[in-house]
Amino acid sequence: MGEIPRRGAAVAGRPGSKRAAGALAAAALLISAGATACGDGDQAETGPLNAQKLSWNDCPAPSAAQGAGEGEPAPLPDGTEWQCSTLKVPLDWSKPDGERIDLALIRAKAKDQDRRIGSLVFNFGGPGGSGVATLPPAAKEDYTTLHTRYDLVSFDPRGVGNSEGVRCLDDKAQDAASATDSTPDNAAEEKASLALTEKTAAACEKNSGTVLPHVDTADAARDMDLMRQVLGDDKLHYFGISYGTELGAVYAHLFPQKVGRAVFDAVVDPTHDPEQSSLGQAKGFQLALDNFLKDCAKDGGSCPTGADPAQGGKRITELLARLDAKPLPTTDGRQLTQTRALNGIAQALYSKDYWSYLKQGLEEAQQLGTGNFLLALSDAMTGRDQEGHYSNLQSANTAIACADAKQRYTAADVRAKLPTFRQASPVFGEFLAWGMLQCTGWPVEGQSDILDVAAKGSAPIVIVGNTGDPATPYEGARRMADGLGKGVGIEVTNKGQGHGSYGTGACVTNAVNAYLLNGKVPPNGKVCT
Repeated sequence: MGEIPRRGAAVAGRPGSKRAAGALAAAALLISAGATACGDGDQAETGPLNAQKLSWNDCPAPSAAQGAGEGEPAPLPDGTEWQCSTLKVPLDWSKPDGERIDLALIRAKAKDQDRRIGSLVFNFGGPGGSGVATLPPAAKEDYTTLHTRYDLVSFDPRGVGNSEGVRCLDDKAQDAASATDSTPDNAAEEKASLALTEKTAAACEKNSGTVLPHVDTADAARDMDLMRQVLGDDKLHYFGISYGTELGAVYAHLFPQKVGRAVFDAVVDPTHDPEQSSLGQAKGFQLALDNFLKDCAKDGGSCPTGADPAQGGKRITELLARLDAKPLPTTDGRQLTQTRALNGIAQALYSKDYWSYLKQGLEEAQQLGTGNFLLALSDAMTGRDQEGHYSNLQSANTAIACADAKQRYTAADVRAKLPTFRQASPVFGEFLAWGMLQCTGWPVEGQSDILDVAAKGSAPIVIVGNTGDPATPYEGARRMADGLGKGVGIEVTNKGQGHGSYGTGACVTNAVNAYLLNGKVPPNGKVCT
């Protein structure tokens, strides 16, 4: 089984951050599976839970489950300190007076309190990414303008980080999992891959069986509405990135009258089932790789894949084939396997800012015969720190994806689809096809076959799609806008590279800021280059 976390996790900070090295630790690939939205419409304010008072205190350093870090979050450039708290929510929203769990929250109060609009809630993707760990470094670089009039708020969704984080395999077992061949070539390798999937599901049930049935996206959306009430906001102002766009869309479907000013960046396609999403990603990552190869070729002799982009692609497939037979050594004792190399290459395609790292990794592998750089990129993808500890990113990602989607694929299903996936991407096709087995044998039934995002009566939601996005292909933005409904989904196109657009150029950033800060809705169909 491969190490690809499913769906979309934005980088810590925006995708494309200039802090590429630090941001790597919170990035992840996605295979999107439809979340459930029960279509129960706007709900009444939530009983005594909405009367709870949050106790805000100084924030500790992120925990291991959140991805650890380098200590307590640093103040924003204007001196604003971060505060942390916990919100009590029902474990089971069908039993709101039953058992409760705590969700971890973080905020930085608006700088200009006289002109404060309210709270701006962020979800950076995954599913499985810790908002508590991600928001402080992201805000320092990207959200200082928004901070003038908003309390910047994020949280660990249920099952993530410090919010009853799902626990599956331990660190040693996850290291072993990442060395397992994720593109089996024979019956023995296929058997080993399926055995790992079974082992992972059993470990998740053993360690987190109580929470597994309750980590679906619809319940996370209900948590957000309770959060809105407890924060004292009449409307939810929201910024969702990658999987965060799916969470935001489910919220808008359930609570259309409570949507305030909302932005979706790097947009999940709500019309795709897991197979279609996997295939779309295969095409998206191949497109991003082809764009990298063309850019690298401009460097001539200094490009490790050569001056011919077509030949460059062949060099990469040949490298991966060699790694399948004989992994490369690294300085920490682990080997660079084919699976780890694929993760590392994919990680670097999340942003054009990372392409220089991919060049270095390929050059090292080809010229020195070692895999340190690509292994480091792979570790960033999978949430492994330098001490060998994993965040709960992968465990939470699997748990949420499998709680949302009903589809359960078999090895026979995958084998039948392999030719289509290989045609879509010679590099990533098989990898993503076999990844469809993620939920095979999962102990909890998925909620839905398809994602319903219709949000009649909602305020406008700005939908930003990037034409060069590998993880959430551009076409999904139009389908999300259409699904939300006429007058609700306002589409903005960015002709660029990477996973996400806000902060990568003035056009998109100014359009988003104008809406969030001043309520100015951009023209539907606006194009930025």
